[in-house]
Amino acid sequence: MLDSVFVYLGFAATLIGLLSFLRPMRFLCIRTRFSAAIVATTGLLAVVVILSLPARTKRVATPETKLDEWMPAWQFDEGHEIHVDAPPEKVFAAIRAVRADEILFFQTLTAIRRCGRPGPESIMNAPEEKPLLDIATQTTFVYLTDEAPRELVVGTVVAAPRGIHAPAKLTPEIFRKTLPPGVALATMNFLVTPDNHGGSTISSVTRVYGNNAPIVRQFAVYWRIIHPGSDIIRRMWLRAIKRRAEGKVAGS
Repeated sequence: MLDSVFVYLGFAATLIGLLSFLRPMRFLCIRTRFSAAIVATTGLLAVVVILSLPARTKRVATPETKLDEWMPAWQFDEGHEIHVDAPPEKVFAAIRAVRADEILFFQTLTAIRRCGRPGPESIMNAPEEKPLLDIATQTTFVYLTDEAPRELVVGTVVAAPRGIHAPAKLTPEIFRKTLPPGVALATMNFLVTPDNHGGSTISSVTRVYGNNAPIVRQFAVYWRIIHPGSDIIRRMWLRAIKRRAEGKVAGS
């Protein structure tokens, strides 16, 4: 996520430079409008350069999980894990049951992502009374693997070229087909591993694969901007699963 950090530092430098052009921020050693212009220009150039950096394709050498089988190549990814004081069966049940209102900052960050606009029910506009995975798989996601109590994998189409209409119902077969250029697919898993003390470790990995260079460049810009928020959501999601599996949520 280092590239995203530098993008936001660049945004901050640009803003500071612009504000200092109106009134130099001497406490930041910006004493003249010329210095302010240099700071703003440098920040803006940094943003442009970092957002334009190429994204390399990574590949699985030997598949170890169902996620590896469904998406053996990708350009963008993130992964997190947490220990849970509960057996895999309880953890897997918690994965299925967690709601949006149990995930700290989820509603706030998804509202920012959609720019506050209302829209149809989806994972980006999730009602609080339904399990989040139910909402996802009833709208824009599809189950690729559901092997309790070990691994669950979901996937979706995140970008497609104009003129290509999404099918009425997304099916796993789309992840096996040769698709037209300009398509980006995303997958996410939850993998539960028992420990030797009656507990479990749960990990979650998100991967995105674009099937040609233009879509990879476009998604790279989007990913580097939204990655910090996505990182927070994934971490809070795992913490919500942990709380529910350990019986720290009413009704769990």
